[in-house]
Amino acid sequence: MKYMLLCYDDGRAWEQLGEVALQQALDEAVRLTHDLNAKGQYILAAPLHATSTATSVRVRDGKRLVTDGPFAETREHLGGFYLIQAENLDDAIGIAARHPGARQGTVEIRPVLEIPGLPDD
Repeated sequence: MKYMLLCYDDGRAWEQLGEVALQQALDEAVRLTHDLNAKGQYILAAPLHATSTATSVRVRDGKRLVTDGPFAETREHLGGFYLIQAENLDDAIGIAARHPGARQGTVEIRPVLEIPGLPDD
């Protein structure tokens, strides 16, 4: 089954830990990605630029509303994602727990709803 791991980060926590800790976490995430790939569980992953680069779009009453920044005003923001293949939710939880972001933020796990008729990658 495919699962999306949504990696939410607290940017202020990473700032306090410093650039070295952030680089170590990124290196650890790359190692995790290579390990998942070797096991046939990796599909896709990507970090995201800072929330200061985000643009949010909503349509209300037929009018498009475009604002700078993320939609939600929270301390944790979406920092990246993994699309993985896992046997079950327990397997996905084990993978999410290995991600360094889980120690400073949250890794949300969502099963992917596969809809027939969509283009293949």
